[in-house]
Amino acid sequence: MAILRIERARYGVQDLETCVRFFEDFGLTLRAADRIGAELVTRVGQVVELRREDDPTLPPAVESGSTLRELVWGIDTQQSLDNVIEDLRRDRVVEVDADGVAHTHDETGFGLGLAVADIVEPPVTTDETNRYGAVKRWNVPTSPTDQVFPLRMCHVAWNIPKDGHREAVAFYVDRLGFRITDDVLPMGTFMQCEGDDDQHNLLLCHRPDRAGINHISYEVRNFDEVILGGNQMIERGWREARRLGRHTVGSNVFRFVHAPCGGRAEYAADMDRVDETYTTRVHEVTPPHHRWTMLTNKDGES
Repeated sequence: MAILRIERARYGVQDLETCVRFFEDFGLTLRAADRIGAELVTRVGQVVELRREDDPTLPPAVESGSTLRELVWGIDTQQSLDNVIEDLRRDRVVEVDADGVAHTHDETGFGLGLAVADIVEPPVTTDETNRYGAVKRWNVPTSPTDQVFPLRMCHVAWNIPKDGHREAVAFYVDRLGFRITDDVLPMGTFMQCEGDDDQHNLLLCHRPDRAGINHISYEVRNFDEVILGGNQMIERGWREARRLGRHTVGSNVFRFVHAPCGGRAEYAADMDRVDETYTTRVHEVTPPHHRWTMLTNKDGES
């Protein structure tokens, strides 16, 4: 069994039209929409599904307001999916819908879906980079980007109560085949799904007494698109949540935007890739959130 990626993110929202506009501005492609919901897709075919918060097809929310109600993970084969369903039914209800998607919940109560991955492989090109001693781009300028289109959802971060966090992590490791890449004991656990090489696809963040969505991260082609994506969102009236920077754990360049569907959406590029030779790092002290963030001496000036 190998979980390959995030397959679908299902939100229950208070303002459907505003949330659709947010994700279109963010760069996802609107695939379907009606008065009860909408679906938008990344370049590799993952789905952001928006439903009104009282939609009976959604699992119960763990926090009030607009929020992520279910995250569906994509598995390599139907046999693998059947095996996982059989195992999970030992201690929880698992319902399979008409499309073959399994629906259950994790230890925190978050909606958890499982489906055979339906991967689209779009052509992806990006400009070569130049630096002293390593010139790769000759006789051509960089290509302009008019609109940033995220390639994929690369990871999700859930907030979970600190009490019971070890059981929450163990469920993903023991039952779904994730492995811990970085365990930050005071803060949270970074995990990689078996079929991907990103440093993490799942982060469970410890919180004193609450659960909910923290953010979903979307990979773009390069550093330029992290900057441009954030710029295009600000130009269209959305509010930046965290300015441009580079994370310490995972090393990716980031820019966060507040999302009306709940939590935040992150543009990300240049994440660490790790394979089976990577040894789990255990951090007794929480590393700095970022290696750097953008500063300017124009802050506060009119």
